[in-house]
Amino acid sequence: MTALIDTCIIVDALQSREPFCHDAQNVFLLCANNTFEGFITAKAVTDIYYLAHRQTHSDPATRDILLKLFSLFGLLDTSASDIRNAITSELTDYEDAVMTETALRSGMKCIVTRNVKDYRKSPVPIYTPAEFIELLT
Repeated sequence: MTALIDTCIIVDALQSREPFCHDAQNVFLLCANNTFEGFITAKAVTDIYYLAHRQTHSDPATRDILLKLFSLFGLLDTSASDIRNAITSELTDYEDAVMTETALRSGMKCIVTRNVKDYRKSPVPIYTPAEFIELLT
C-alpha cells in the first residue's frame, strides 16, 4: 500500500508533540518495517525544514533530519497541474487541496493526517494515524 503522509504527522513524530507523537512515530516504524510505502511531498519539505530548524537552531542538524526522512519516505513532486486543479477542488483548505491533487495524480491509496475535517471531500481515502495503524495491523 502507498500512503502520502501529511506534514503534521511528520512534525508530530520529529518533535514528539503530545498527545500525537506515539501514533505518528508508529507510522514511521511501520514504514521502516516495509509494512507500507510512505511518501511526503516535495512541497512539504520546506515546511518541515522550517519547523525542524526552529527546534534544532542548526542548519546541519536540520539537513541531517531531512536526509533521514528521505531514506524512510519517498518524495512526490507537486506539479503545476496539482496547483491548478487545487483551485477548483471541493476542499476548502488550499494547501490540503494541493496535497490531495498530488496524491491523486501519483496514485496514492490514501493520505494519513490528523486534519481529517479539512479532507472530508477528498477523492483519496483519508485516515488518522490511529486508523491507519489499525488498518495495517
